[in-house]
Amino acid sequence: MKHRRWALLALLMAAGALILAGMWWLQKPLTLATETVEVSIELGTPPRDIAQAWVQAGVQAPPILLYEWFRWSGQARKIRAGSYEVSRGDTPVKLLEKMVRGDETSATVRLIEGWTFRQFRAELAKAEALKSTTVGLTDAQIMEALGAPGVLPEGRFHPDTYSYSKGSTDLAVLKRAYAAMKKRIDAAWLEHSPDSPLKSADEALTLASIVEKETGTASDRGRVAGVFINRLRIGMPLQTDPTVIYGLGEAFDGNLRKRDLQADTPYNTYLRAGLPPTPIAMPGKASLLAAVRPDPTKALYFVARGDGSSEFSETLADHNRAVNKYQRGK
Repeated sequence: MKHRRWALLALLMAAGALILAGMWWLQKPLTLATETVEVSIELGTPPRDIAQAWVQAGVQAPPILLYEWFRWSGQARKIRAGSYEVSRGDTPVKLLEKMVRGDETSATVRLIEGWTFRQFRAELAKAEALKSTTVGLTDAQIMEALGAPGVLPEGRFHPDTYSYSKGSTDLAVLKRAYAAMKKRIDAAWLEHSPDSPLKSADEALTLASIVEKETGTASDRGRVAGVFINRLRIGMPLQTDPTVIYGLGEAFDGNLRKRDLQADTPYNTYLRAGLPPTPIAMPGKASLLAAVRPDPTKALYFVARGDGSSEFSETLADHNRAVNKYQRGK
């Protein structure tokens, strides 16, 4: 009987020591192979595999110990899918807390006003920790994947800085940008003037893309839009270089020549009246609002002054004088 008591006492002492050791380990900073360790967890990954993934990524601890901690805490089933990061100084307790809270690591990608969809795709392709799922897809296939079959992508994505969890897909970012632009277009169109020559929100988007490319100074944006609205109203060709350049595509070498202005593409607004068939870039909110609410002006012409601003003229004679002054130095 006495031996049994001693055995029981020894067992209790061993269990107590084990509990104390476990509590000490839970509060002790993890040993990492590098300054930070990242793991992406897919939906439905078993806790045992999650523990193994952390060890494989660089957490220097027995995977069975991590797994037993997840299980013993009672929160193993609360671990959320996502991308997580631990740094030196983080404990096993903190590691689990991050996964349960969904405290994911994130990165950002900036999509610039005035960029084309081709430039958007290139930027997404090189974005940090963004999973590329659209490489090899055509523009049409991407739009279909976004639930917009038959919609041409140019101009349809809102330029902004997008935060995303590491391991997210480029398609997820595009989906957010597409939804944001649709919201912007619809909101802007509600403000268009009843006497505007623009017949639809799509036409407003196209004009906004031209305004975006033609404006070097924000304060000129409304007047630039006003010039194009005036031209549309009287049936005068828009005669804007950015549409010609867009129509040339990859054939454009950075130098717009006379022969380029004579190239008969659907986007040559010197040869064809009205708006081009699609937007030519991704406009920002300010350009969208300028397209539907242009500044009142009688100007039909403008020319770059060379400092980012433009000189506006009501007559061709005044415009030619402005061109001589600011472009030819006469």
